Amino acid sequence: MLQQTKKFLSKFIGNKDFYKMVLLIAVPIMIQNGITNFVSLLDNIMIGQTGTEQMSGVAIVNQLIFVYNLCVFGGVSGAGIFTAQFYGQGNHEGVRQTMRFKIWMVAVITFLTCILLLAAGEPLISAYLKGEGSAESINATLSYGMLYLKIILIGLPAFAMVQVYSSTLRECGQTLLPMKSGIVAVFVNLTFNYLLIYGKFGFPALGVAGAAIATVLSRYVEMLIIVIQVHRKKKEYSYIEGMYKTLCVPRALIQKIMIKGSPLLFNETLWAAGMAMLTQCYSIRGYSVVAGLNVSNTINNVFNIVFIALGDSVAIIVGQLLGAGKMKEARDTDNKMIAFSVFCCTLVAAVMLLMAPAFPNLYKIDADAKQLGKYFIMATALFMPQNAFLHATYFTLRSGGKTIITFLFDSVFIWCVSVSIAFVLSRFTTIPVIGVYILVQLADFIKCVIGFILVKKGVWLQNIVG
Repeated sequence: MLQQTKKFLSKFIGNKDFYKMVLLIAVPIMIQNGITNFVSLLDNIMIGQTGTEQMSGVAIVNQLIFVYNLCVFGGVSGAGIFTAQFYGQGNHEGVRQTMRFKIWMVAVITFLTCILLLAAGEPLISAYLKGEGSAESINATLSYGMLYLKIILIGLPAFAMVQVYSSTLRECGQTLLPMKSGIVAVFVNLTFNYLLIYGKFGFPALGVAGAAIATVLSRYVEMLIIVIQVHRKKKEYSYIEGMYKTLCVPRALIQKIMIKGSPLLFNETLWAAGMAMLTQCYSIRGYSVVAGLNVSNTINNVFNIVFIALGDSVAIIVGQLLGAGKMKEARDTDNKMIAFSVFCCTLVAAVMLLMAPAFPNLYKIDADAKQLGKYFIMATALFMPQNAFLHATYFTLRSGGKTIITFLFDSVFIWCVSVSIAFVLSRFTTIPVIGVYILVQLADFIKCVIGFILVKKGVWLQNIVG
């Protein structure tokens, strides 16, 4: 019995060298994302000090920009599957070609997003302002949202290029430079937030506009650091040599990436749009819900860096093992990484539960929004281990090129199940909004069962660049 228990545990618990390898990849990603999200938290609190309307306007626009961010992420991720496996093979020309593909992809996404948001920004923001609230508050929120949106669009090209370079570096296991550039950028953002929101040291007090300007400045600083450093150190980043001799990508590779990558692009886009729709459904229950969700999402993003970084690590480490043809090692590594992610996030969830009652008090918003924020944080903490398992499972399937499955697993599920539940319950029942939120989260257990079966069957164990 004891021997069987040890054998079982050995499938999910690694040795010291294993965790050292994982943490060398994951920790720089955690640090970068952690500092970014912590500064976003401070940014959010700063805007929250100016009033509920200002914070709600910015929160709604950020929900729309979140859809764009995920579109870009999906656009580079499709090529990224090939990047990790090419790098595992030692094929630097393949890495260059995937990077060129990413540049074309993000350029198209950014152009289309700017046109859409400039043309339809007002009705999109208004869709979140259908709940209870005075006409004066709703109009003020819309006005602040449009002001923030018009400025924030200027930073999208810089964000897109950062994703091209940083995603490639991570897929090649080089996570330090994206971390360093991200750290500098967030401190630029924080500094100019303080100066421009409140008008300190002779700067004008611009409020919401100041927050948007600070974000745009930080995006361009980050882009300049990462691009200049990569091209200065061509020996360290040897695959960048000759990167811009041409922007042409071989047709055969484009076809391969589009076949594997299109489901990822559509998945990230539809998933982000689904999340935006969920927020819209919740907002039907009252104007304070938008502010409460924003408070909750801000601190959740800080704590979510653990399972996000560990999920990214699954894609990098397992993807490289698959590219090298080490199938047995890839399966063993994946089991241990999924278990490690769930364990870490259980500890993180306990900390979130402890912080939930106090955190909303940092904002100068109405009492209802504070109360809702507290309960949203607590509910999210309870489901964090479940989300960690789902995230690691998703990246496991993706690392082996199973993008159609991930499309069904992620975005199709959110629209067919999660959004349907939220839509019906928010409009046709009297269940409190927290209850609706919890029921939507509970539905994700179905995905856990499906993900467990697919990972155990090993449908993802394949080399797609061999």
